[in-house]
Amino acid sequence: MTAKPQRLSGLRVLMVSQTFDPEPGFKKLTFARELIRRGHRVEAITGFPNYPGGRIYPGYRLRPYLREEMDGVVVHRFPLYPSHDSSGFRRAAGYLSFALSAAAGGVLTAGPADVLYVYHPPASIGLPALTAAAARGAPFVLDIQDLWPDTLPATRMLTNPALLKMIGGWCRFIYRRAARIVVLSPGFKRVLAGRGVPGEKISVIYNWTNESCIRPSPPDRELAGKLGFPGRFNIVFAGNLGKAQGLETVIEAAGILREQDPRIRFVLVGRGVELNNLRERARRAGLDNLVFLPGRPISEIGKVLNLADCLLVHLKDDPLFRVTIPGKTQVALAMGKPVLMGVAGDAADLIESSGAGLIVPPENPRELAAAARRLAALPRPAREEMGARGRRFYAENLSLAAGVSRFEEVFRAAAGERRR
Repeated sequence: MTAKPQRLSGLRVLMVSQTFDPEPGFKKLTFARELIRRGHRVEAITGFPNYPGGRIYPGYRLRPYLREEMDGVVVHRFPLYPSHDSSGFRRAAGYLSFALSAAAGGVLTAGPADVLYVYHPPASIGLPALTAAAARGAPFVLDIQDLWPDTLPATRMLTNPALLKMIGGWCRFIYRRAARIVVLSPGFKRVLAGRGVPGEKISVIYNWTNESCIRPSPPDRELAGKLGFPGRFNIVFAGNLGKAQGLETVIEAAGILREQDPRIRFVLVGRGVELNNLRERARRAGLDNLVFLPGRPISEIGKVLNLADCLLVHLKDDPLFRVTIPGKTQVALAMGKPVLMGVAGDAADLIESSGAGLIVPPENPRELAAAARRLAALPRPAREEMGARGRRFYAENLSLAAGVSRFEEVFRAAAGERRR
């Protein structure tokens, strides 16, 4: 059978992702809306919303199938076992239950497609991707946001060597079947190329951030007073306070700065498994230049970030983190604030290329304290120019507009190859 000529103006894109709005994420409805604005048609295959709490959202209940429309996107929801706790068994049940239900139901429900966009993780998303692509005779583009199986032992979710080997084999199978692969950093591309994925098949497209909430705005003076910002040089870290972030380094750096320059203050905004431990360490050290603020929804966090003198990005010194770019990097650049980058590898390369801040070795409190002092000593106009460079770099290389333009190129290339 001869394939119909592809319309040049618009593609029919079928998104396959275990999570979708109203669950948090910038590669879901925001992405779909921008594609629609550019003349494409978008449908989505997904699960019932339960991330990150592992409970089905109000207004939804588990059922065999739900069809709804969100801002012009037809969304097909399939059942799953809702779980996002620390149990590897329950998390696996959540992944596999969705993979099976979506693989069966997705064949029958969604409309025709020219190309599928498949969001990874989890690796089990490959099953509904394969069945939906086969049913429609369409290629799929795999967007890899997390390296599996590497991340499983790193997060202690799974350590069984046999199971890790099996998951690795499944990932390689999915990589071979994908028409194109998109990764979030050059390091990811190097890793996949080392595993036999052809380099010409892999495109690096940097992630963007939630641009409706994360953008510069006039500082809220009343909020600044309530949070104790005036009169201090405030270094803000906002996000998950977990083991991977290595925030013990910040506690030690605050101890050093208390003696050297007490005007400098660290502000940790968020929650996580290490929150109580970090609080206790700060209390024992008697630190009055480090404060903890409750986590805030994405719609409100921009107001706090706007009050910062600089933004901190920090992860443990782990080989896996050297090839990733934490989302706080895009947030800091989009906010137009100077960045203290305590992550080695690709994330540090972005800050160096943009000229938006200072790079410090991860898990090195003395270097972190020294860099904080250098930033605090700069004249305000110099810091403002540093932030402005980052904002320009974000707009040109990491923004929603820049990213979706690159995705359009990848989608059309994949659809064109299938026609040939």
